Amino acid sequence: MKELEDICHVQVRFSEIDSMRRVWHGTYLTYFEDGRESFGRHYPGIGYADMQRAGIYAPVYDVKVRYYAPLFLNERVEIHTHYLYKLGARLDYTYQVYRESDHTLCAEGSTTQLFIDAQGELMTELPSYYQDWQRQYLSLDEPQ
Repeated sequence: MKELEDICHVQVRFSEIDSMRRVWHGTYLTYFEDGRESFGRHYPGIGYADMQRAGIYAPVYDVKVRYYAPLFLNERVEIHTHYLYKLGARLDYTYQVYRESDHTLCAEGSTTQLFIDAQGELMTELPSYYQDWQRQYLSLDEPQ
């Protein structure tokens, strides 16, 4: 099975800074979101627009973050997003957030998203668009 990764870049904005003049800890969840959006553009068929067209949504169920080094105003940030294949109707990603200037790992984490239908009901079967995406990008013979 292929390992799928996307790398995107953002610049730290003033609104992301806390009273200690560092990136506020909650901002890293936004960086994870930036990574997921970029991943969906890099690997078409799994983005948020694809979900909406199918009438399916994938809210975050679980998130984990570990912090290692601070980021500061105007620094460039490199976000590595990896798709993590797991059985079931879910999306799993891992992330590494680096300071671009010296490639210091500042934070890492993971998210799990579960699929819900247009009525908000939890889905246990894989959506058809997700099955198609898995076949295309993961080289799976049959959807899981």
